[in-house]
This record gives sequence, C-alpha cells and structure tokens, in this order.
Amino acid sequence: MAHIRISWLLIITQIFLLLLAKTNAKIPAIIVFGDSSVDSGNNNYIQTIAKSDFMPYGRDFAGGRPTGRFSNGRITTDFISEAAGLKPTVPAYLDPAYNISDFAVGVSFASAGTGYDNATADVLGVIPLWKELEYYKEYQKKLRTYLGDAKANEVISEALYASSLGTNDFLENYYTMPQRRSQYTVDQYQSFLIGIAKNFVTNLYNLGARKISLGGLPPMGCMPLERTSNMANGNECLESYNVVSMNFNDKLSDLVIELNKELSGIQVVLSNPYNIMLQMIKKPSLYGFEVASLACCATGLFEMGYACDRYNLFTCKDANKYIFWDAFHPTEKTDRIIADHVVKTALSKFLE
Repeated sequence: MAHIRISWLLIITQIFLLLLAKTNAKIPAIIVFGDSSVDSGNNNYIQTIAKSDFMPYGRDFAGGRPTGRFSNGRITTDFISEAAGLKPTVPAYLDPAYNISDFAVGVSFASAGTGYDNATADVLGVIPLWKELEYYKEYQKKLRTYLGDAKANEVISEALYASSLGTNDFLENYYTMPQRRSQYTVDQYQSFLIGIAKNFVTNLYNLGARKISLGGLPPMGCMPLERTSNMANGNECLESYNVVSMNFNDKLSDLVIELNKELSGIQVVLSNPYNIMLQMIKKPSLYGFEVASLACCATGLFEMGYACDRYNLFTCKDANKYIFWDAFHPTEKTDRIIADHVVKTALSKFLE
C-alpha cells in the first residue's frame, strides 16, 4: 500500500509541476488589432454599413446570437486566446457589456473594413489603425488604474499582440478605388503598406509591447467574391490576387526579420494563413469540408454584411461543410483550423 501511495504522490507532483510550468510560460493577455477577421464587435458601436450584428451571423456562437463577428461563430483570435489558457472569446473594446476586468486578459480594437492605409478605413467609414492605437493607449491608462503600475507593466510586456490587416487595403481600396492605383504600382503599394506596418509595430514597442504577431494575407483570389467575378476563367481562383497575397507575405516576412534585429528585446512573428487556407480550398475533403468555391450564406456568390440576410432561403443548414461563411469571411470551423495552424507554426514560443 505504501508503494502505491508513493507512486500516486509522484504522479500528482509531476502533474502539478507540469501545470505550474505551463502557467508560468503562458501569456497573461491577448491584445488584438485589425480588420473583420478579428473584429469581435467594435463596428456595432460606430456609424458604418460594415456590420454583422444580426442573424444569421453568430448562429453557431454560444447562445446562438450575433456578436458583430463576421462568422457563424467564433473567430481565430478567440481560438488563440483559448489555446493560451485564457478566455474562449476576446471581447470588443467598444462593447459596453465588458469592462477593464474583462479586457485585462483579452481585448480587440479591430474594426471590420479597416486596413494599414487610412484611406482604406475611409471607404466604409470605419476605425483607422491609428485610432485603434489611440484606443490601446486609453486601455493602458485604465489597466494601470485597475492593476497598479507594476502589474499593468507586466501584462503589457508579456501579452501577445495579434494583428490581422491588409486584405481590405487591396480588395476594398487599391483594386476598387482609383486614388491609390494612380499613385502606386501594386508592388509600390505593398511597400507603402509595409512602411505603415513597421511604424505600427515600432509604436507598439515604444508603448511596451514585446510579443507581436503580424497576420499574413490569405489567398485573396480564392474568396467566393473574387471567384464569382472571375467568370472568364470558369470561376476559378483569381491567381493574380493570390500572387499579390504571396508577395505581400514575403515582404512581411522580411519586415519581421528586420524588426527583430532593430528593436532590442522584441519578438515578432508572422502568422501566415496562406498555405493552410489554400490547402483547404484545393483539397476540402481532407479537412471535412464539402464546398470550397461558394459561401454558406445566401447564394454564396457575393453576399456579406447586410446582404447576408437571415431570411434568405439559400443559406446552408450546416456551416461546417463550408470553408467560407459569407463571400469574404471563413466559417468558424475554418478559423479554428487556421488558429490551430498558426499556434503550432508561429505562436508556440509564446504559448507553450
């Protein structure tokens, strides 16, 4: 009996030490900047048409309610938060249902429709990136009042800062509005955006951030919206847009190397969804999907936001069979797979 007790004691001790090691290594908070891919409801509280606070958005979210996430359920940053041992959702900063006690472990400043370029935010009248940063400065003040300077500084330096930006700069701005195309070639525009991304990370660094994830672009040409417009090529993926995504991700990768060299003590990583998402689109059955070219909502061809109507008879019954929820945004299942991929490939050093 004594031998059994000792064995159990050893097992319990090992489990305790393992849990302790994991607790010490994990981040205290996740702080999010970006666009609709990571907006958890900020646009609900501003005057814009870029909203999703109505059904069928959120129909698979806990309680079956729309939250302002452009998804049928949770989004990537929610899953990353959960993987870090934090809460299963990251609340929107402008949501009055939450306060600093909630935001101390996770907060999103993201705004659907925004980009690196201020002109992108102007298209739909959403929160520009500089304003997201101003909200973050306001958040820091609240955090210091709530936790005290020492504890707040610890959270600020140990938190994971996750950003997801760039898609709207191309699809909503560069390829849609004339101004930037008259000023820049697409390669020059990419470099222009990279310059903004560098300033953004440097500003975060100067405010105390040290662990930063820059989100790469998905295969933009494979979004249902772009495939619908590519009728001349049988509604296949628009390869020219995918090339832009890859080139931009290469530039982001170079920027990550540059920032890690230039800023002492910083750890910047690239969380790149491109390859895993393209693999899902090319071989959907490997991931349990049935439909890759059309979205679940409405006809699946071009609808998003208000065009994604709860009463549309064509909306699919089971979103888990679809890679895309609306013509622009992935389903919860897709986001879960992407989050799992970036946690393993880019964020593991912060979360393990």
